[in-house]
Amino acid sequence: MSSKILNETIEKAVLKMLNGTDYKKRKFSETIEMQIGLKNYDPKKDKRFSGTLSLPNIPKENRKVAILGDAVHLREAASANIDSYGIDDLKKFNKQKKVIKKFSRKYDFFLASDSIIRSIPRILGPGLNKAGKFPLLVTHSENLSEKINTIKSYIKFELKKVLCLGASVGNIKMSSEKLVHNISLAINFLVSLLKKNWQNIKSLHLKSTMGKPVRIY
Repeated sequence: MSSKILNETIEKAVLKMLNGTDYKKRKFSETIEMQIGLKNYDPKKDKRFSGTLSLPNIPKENRKVAILGDAVHLREAASANIDSYGIDDLKKFNKQKKVIKKFSRKYDFFLASDSIIRSIPRILGPGLNKAGKFPLLVTHSENLSEKINTIKSYIKFELKKVLCLGASVGNIKMSSEKLVHNISLAINFLVSLLKKNWQNIKSLHLKSTMGKPVRIY
């Protein structure tokens, strides 16, 4: 699907946003969010969409991932210094809703070994699913570190009850080229999810954590 926004337009918005924030004085790397306004959509009547895209450049390096693993993956995770939990660890939560909710907030994503993933709803209940963080499958044939880097690059667009969406598409320390690449792919993917494609887009803005929104559409 061809984009209605040229890369030059995105680049101008990126440079304007970068010039408008004094990020060099910050003690943290500001996240860049794409803010989307939709139109001609009725969340109550129209089918709600949901889609996940893997960006070519990881938007937020500090995303936290935990492994819910079998013995093999627990050993791999320990050697790679990745947080991991076995079946016995998960049973200790005793299906307590508040404890599991707090646990889900601690991480951005979860990975689960193929040998135990079906047991997780029985052990933890629906908590992770309700939080939108049900574990993604990982097999023994996959490289754990590579899988985690792929997951860290994921962004999700999901229509809920309001016509405003947001997704992290980069951070302030990335080059403008990498930002433009991420943003262009994110826009085209979002449009492909919409019922009437570009006719459902009301506005698109870029905003860094501490900066002002910059309109690109």
